[in-house]
Amino acid sequence: MADRTIDQLCEKLLERREKASQGGGEKSIAKQHEKGKLTARERIARILDPGSFVELDEFVEHRCSNFGMDKTVFPGDGVVTGYGMVDGRTVYVYSQDFTVIGGSLGEAHAKKICKVLDMAMQNGCPCVGINDSGGARIQEAVDALSGYGNIFFRNVKASGVVPQLSIVAGPCAGGAVYSPALTDFVYMVDKIGIMHITGPQVIKAVTGEDVTSEQIGGAKAHNQTSGVAHFFASSEDECCAQIRKTLSYLPSNNLEEPPFKETGDDPSRLDMTLREIVPANPNKGYDVRDVIKRVADDGDFFEVQPLHAQNIVTGFARIGGHSIGIIANQAKIMAGCLDIDASCKAARHIRICDAFNVPIVTFEDVPGYLPGLNQEMGGIIKHGAKLLYAYSEATAPKITVVLRKAYGGSYLGMCSKDLGADVVLAWPQAEIAVMGAEGAANIIFRREIEASANKEETRAEKIDEYREAFANPYAAAARGFVDRVILPEETRYALYQALVMTSNKSEMRPRRKHGVMPG
Repeated sequence: MADRTIDQLCEKLLERREKASQGGGEKSIAKQHEKGKLTARERIARILDPGSFVELDEFVEHRCSNFGMDKTVFPGDGVVTGYGMVDGRTVYVYSQDFTVIGGSLGEAHAKKICKVLDMAMQNGCPCVGINDSGGARIQEAVDALSGYGNIFFRNVKASGVVPQLSIVAGPCAGGAVYSPALTDFVYMVDKIGIMHITGPQVIKAVTGEDVTSEQIGGAKAHNQTSGVAHFFASSEDECCAQIRKTLSYLPSNNLEEPPFKETGDDPSRLDMTLREIVPANPNKGYDVRDVIKRVADDGDFFEVQPLHAQNIVTGFARIGGHSIGIIANQAKIMAGCLDIDASCKAARHIRICDAFNVPIVTFEDVPGYLPGLNQEMGGIIKHGAKLLYAYSEATAPKITVVLRKAYGGSYLGMCSKDLGADVVLAWPQAEIAVMGAEGAANIIFRREIEASANKEETRAEKIDEYREAFANPYAAAARGFVDRVILPEETRYALYQALVMTSNKSEMRPRRKHGVMPG
């Protein structure tokens, strides 16, 4: 030892680093690329600012000797962990390496992930996890299962404290799926990302159903149908760009305000095209995203879960440089009705925004809850209550814009004054009432209509009479349920003024351990 020079020791360190950087070796890396997949380190490089990655625990090895595992040892043990920068802000990251024992999770592998999650919490920084793994390392038995349990525990502990983002860019099966599911956002890459509890063979053996992994666990299945995933990416590069953009709207932790970004877009600009987008006729559809883009800075709207529950729109934008979370009824899909999926989708987005102090802006045009046996038996009562709960629970600034319809219980469910809206704005064509004018007139004036010689003419007259008296924003404004009736073109500036006014909002709630979310 005394004969070895410092240069020799440094050379040995460089050799060890090089070996660790090669993961499972050149052949395994080539196979990864043949599958159209990036390596663990390539993925990290795509997410973080160039040259900012600091790797931790690169020489960690497993200590399992069962079933010949003592002869299968790789530095890093199948997961690359560390931290770096995204737009100059510190972000922790772990990336499972499928080239090393199939990215399987064992005791040491899990401890590395737990370590970066702990550090993220301690230092108040987001954590991005990249999942590409064959699952629990069978040779390590209950130690591997314990590893998953420790990760789940930390995911929950960090929930609402620091943003947690999960990429699924390979297989993710069995218990492994629950870590991404416990995080704030799940990103899936088409054709390579797979998530399911039980695979096709097990399903075939138990239920007799013939399915493929893509059918039950692919990116499209979880983005469109199940709602497990929030973002669909056609490539890994697109997925990494989605991660960076999501982080641009969120603070590093729950004690900070969302990042401000100067866009140069005048907050007071008027947009006359808003008068044309939303028809005054409540029975005509339109795309609410056209309204959002006209109001947002530079027309930039980052939609969350665009393929799932399309009758409601969720996402992020900026107004005057301020980050906002958006909930909007989509009139062109199911007339913007609230149903089970829409209620759950919106409620979760509200809670994420509230957890990280992102103001919640609601664009309301809702005719009611979707009727039907499937909805009632599926639990629309408890799932619809999640939306009421999320809005009522939220203490971040809440601003509602009633674009057109706001009927009955769904009017309340889209953040009325009664659910704690700080500011309620309404357009002139807004109809705030127990139900639509047609239905209300048929009930209130039923006898007069039936007694009339010309029923259709009388019905039309009574509908107009009801609409004039109640189906407008002024009856609600007269009672203080609407703060301002505004011209459509004034929406952007009115929202900016409300955001500035509520920027120092502070609201105290009764002390409690936690509330109990419905269902």
